[in-house]
Amino acid sequence: MPSEIPSIRALDAWRSHRRRSATPDPPGADALHEVFQNSTINALLEGVYDGSITYGELRRHGDFGLGTFNALDGEMIAVDGGFYQVKADGIASPVADGQRTPFATVLFFRPTLRRSLTGPLDYEHLQTLVDGLVEGPNLFYAVRVDGRFASVTTRSVPRQEKPYPPLADVAKTQPVFHLEDVGGTLAGFRFPDFARGLNVPGFHLHFLTEDRRAGGHVLDLVLECGEVAIDASASFHLELPTDPIFLHADLGHVPGDELDRAERGK
Repeated sequence: MPSEIPSIRALDAWRSHRRRSATPDPPGADALHEVFQNSTINALLEGVYDGSITYGELRRHGDFGLGTFNALDGEMIAVDGGFYQVKADGIASPVADGQRTPFATVLFFRPTLRRSLTGPLDYEHLQTLVDGLVEGPNLFYAVRVDGRFASVTTRSVPRQEKPYPPLADVAKTQPVFHLEDVGGTLAGFRFPDFARGLNVPGFHLHFLTEDRRAGGHVLDLVLECGEVAIDASASFHLELPTDPIFLHADLGHVPGDELDRAERGK
């Protein structure tokens, strides 16, 4: 074990140097459509909630996406370069660069396909419609829907204290919000089944109201009308934490029921 410590420190030093020297300017063509992810959904399920990168650093990798915050303090949604935190009261507020995240997935959103949507469409039928638009299930797809919703059911998660409980336990008492007759944006991803353990297989969407004041993790919805935009990606960059809690967490199992309880409210 002692022989591993210098290599971890060297890795952290290299990352720190890279982040300081990285340009904040818009990315080149090679960075467009690359999905960047910090940590894994398995780690989050196991209660690895200490933030490993700042949102200032995360912004260098994308202007669109979702995630959470240090100590699991709410849900994050990013659209049009604006990053928002939805805390346990359901209220959205802008994210400061110094805030940290234990899990987030972002990219520079440049849609490769757009379609108008006519409802009513519930969550299941919206997913089926998007599945019919993509070229195949084995790529990564960023999905954005702007529209008018008859209803959106969301949740957030309250800030946790150490020792952190598993995410499935937190979800048992999560606050749930019912928004009705509201305009807003769905933002998130459709991941392939083979990514299970790294991220949520299938759809994982967060919602932000048109006035940017409320939202959360989407559990259910009814869309009246709107537009879907999809950004297909064949490039996935995963960056892992190097703190002792992550290094020794039990991440080898394939999430099943616990993931459904934590992420889908089932």
